Amino acid sequence: MLEVSDIHAAYGQVQALRGVSFSVNAGEIVCLVGRNGAGKTTTIKSIMGLLPVSSGAVSLDGRDLTEMPAHMIPREGIGYIPQGRRLFPELSVEENIEVGLMTRGEGRETRDWVLDLFPRLRERLKQTAGTLSGGEQQMLATARALCLRPKLLLLDEPTEGLQPSMIDLIIDVVVKMKAEGLAIVLVEQRVDTVLSLSDRAVFIENGRSVDTATPAELAQSPDKITKYLGV
Repeated sequence: MLEVSDIHAAYGQVQALRGVSFSVNAGEIVCLVGRNGAGKTTTIKSIMGLLPVSSGAVSLDGRDLTEMPAHMIPREGIGYIPQGRRLFPELSVEENIEVGLMTRGEGRETRDWVLDLFPRLRERLKQTAGTLSGGEQQMLATARALCLRPKLLLLDEPTEGLQPSMIDLIIDVVVKMKAEGLAIVLVEQRVDTVLSLSDRAVFIENGRSVDTATPAELAQSPDKITKYLGV
C-alpha cells in the first residue's frame, strides 16, 4: 500500500527529514511517534506533496507520488486530516463536505455514509464551520477527508485538545476505517492511544526513523517510550 523510502526534505536551508522509511498495509494502523519537532508532521506533509522530497521516494500501491503535484495527490485516494483541521471556516458544514466530495467525484451515497458516521454533523449542515466546537470541527475535518473514499488516511494529532468523549468518537471512527480496509498513518502523542490502536509504532528522532515496534514489544520494553518521548 504506502511505501515511504528514505525520504529527505528541507525547509529552505534547514534540513527537516534526514531519512524516514516505513510502510503501511491495507487494514493496518501505523503510528508516527516522537518528541515535538522530531519530524512527524513534516513526514506527513512530504507524503502529501506539501513539502518537496529532495531524495527518497513515496509510493502508493506501487505508483510513485514523489514528483506528483500536491493538488493531485488526494485524487490518488489519500485523505488527509491536518493538525489544526484547516477547514474553510466561512463555509457551512455542508459546503465543506461538498468540497471533499468533489475531489474524486463522489456523490450522495458517500455523503450519507459520512453523515451516518458523524450524525451530529447532519444536525449542523447549515451552520458555519468556524462556529463549531473544537470537537465538531475535528469531526468535520475527518468527514471531509473520508468524502474521498480514500485507500489511505493520514491523521495528524487528531485528538489534540479534545475532551474525552470526542477523543473516543474519533478513535471509534479510526477503528471502523481500519476494519473497512483503509491503511492509516496516525501522528499521536498520547502513549495510551498508540498502545491501544497501532499495529506498529515508528519512532522518529531528529528527522530520521530510528526504530519500529509493535504494542506488545513496547509493553515488554517500555524503556523505548522513555527514550524517544521522555515519558
